Amino acid sequence: MITQRHKNGILALFLGFTINFFGDRLLGVNIELFHGLATFGFLWFIDVFILPFFAGFCVALVFGLGGKWLCYFPPFFVRMLSYYLFADGYWSIPPEHHLMPMGWWGFFVILVIEASAFGGILGEVYVKGTYGRRPKDLLYKSRNQQETEVQDEK
Repeated sequence: MITQRHKNGILALFLGFTINFFGDRLLGVNIELFHGLATFGFLWFIDVFILPFFAGFCVALVFGLGGKWLCYFPPFFVRMLSYYLFADGYWSIPPEHHLMPMGWWGFFVILVIEASAFGGILGEVYVKGTYGRRPKDLLYKSRNQQETEVQDEK
């Protein structure tokens, strides 16, 4: 039985995957390819840190509470798919580029996933209005509730 929460989760994952995948294509950066120090430019920085952050934030906004856990998956699947498409020859590797060794690529995947996690945490904070496990009504009391408690103590 698929609930509304499952539908929101699937939609959030699809949105995060779409933002990451098409953001990569729009920027024209391929993290999986290495061509010396020229690899690490401004667009590469945006592709590794800013784009996944935005995708993680959007995942948390769509999914709601718990989105900080769901935002890890879209960048991981996008990076896996992209590496696979280059490694199997579906996408051509330009002559001056090399496929990134798996160890380096794994490090960059961790960076991308962590950037997405920061976005997911901030997205969840934005949805909830606070960070933590307690419900908002237990953390913040209205002025009337505080005055009533003070009078009860007297």
